[in-house]
Amino acid sequence: MNPPIGFIGLGNMGWAMMNSLLTAGFPIVAFDVRADVLARAATSGAEAASSVADVAHRTGTVLASLPTPQISETVVAEVSTGSAVRRFVDLSTVGRQAAQRNHGALSARGIAALDSPVSGGVHGAEAGTLAVMVSGSRVEFDALAPVFDVLGRAIFVSEHPGAAQTMKLINNLMAATTLAATAEVMVMGVKAGLDAQVMIDVLNAGSGGTHASREKLPRAVLPRTFDYGFATGLMAKDVRLYLDEAKTLGLPVEIAEAVQQIWEHTVQAEGPDSDFTAVIKPMEQAAGVVVEGGAG
Repeated sequence: MNPPIGFIGLGNMGWAMMNSLLTAGFPIVAFDVRADVLARAATSGAEAASSVADVAHRTGTVLASLPTPQISETVVAEVSTGSAVRRFVDLSTVGRQAAQRNHGALSARGIAALDSPVSGGVHGAEAGTLAVMVSGSRVEFDALAPVFDVLGRAIFVSEHPGAAQTMKLINNLMAATTLAATAEVMVMGVKAGLDAQVMIDVLNAGSGGTHASREKLPRAVLPRTFDYGFATGLMAKDVRLYLDEAKTLGLPVEIAEAVQQIWEHTVQAEGPDSDFTAVIKPMEQAAGVVVEGGAG
């Protein structure tokens, strides 16, 4: 039987990952600050913990899926007081500097830290097809192969703390850019009289195809559901983190700054909790059109 695993943070992504591990036969000790979500986890088969520290007192491996660097560091401070925890796996996107601080705090208590941000959205978490970027101890990475195999495809980036976070920020800047750009050209085409579904078909058959045109728009924009499963506020946060790191390295950021303006405007217009596919809505409103599925 698999030893129990701690899981902290049961948002959209955290819930899906925790549920995949439960389904695969891993006993889970879970905690979330929302009592209703924690009660639902208990109904699904997890053991409910009373606090972050309680999780760290009861499990040797603790996984976390958290929304911000600040919350991640707060959780790490509590995890480090645990009597049972021996490794901490942060599935969150928190940036290189926060990851390095977390690594230092945990190492001081003899706890191994793995930065393990994920990509693939809720659908990937539910299907077990996430890309998991990992940095930290290679020995710990190898030891956790059965866990990572449930979540998706784990790629070892480096033994340097924070390296996987840098890789994730690069990935998310690309995702943020292609979604915004695809939304913008779709609005332009519909304004010019083109059918939205035909546009998607042509983009995906040609060199203009992106993950946004293949997955995000057909799934959540054309049917007008806007439920792909990632929050606008989180995407804006990830772009900010990319800019912070790129500027620290002294790099040009003209494209990233333009992308940031689009996402900050979307947060203001649609709210931080809106689905990130809502990035198209302010563009539609400005153009006076709606991008929705046609006959194809």
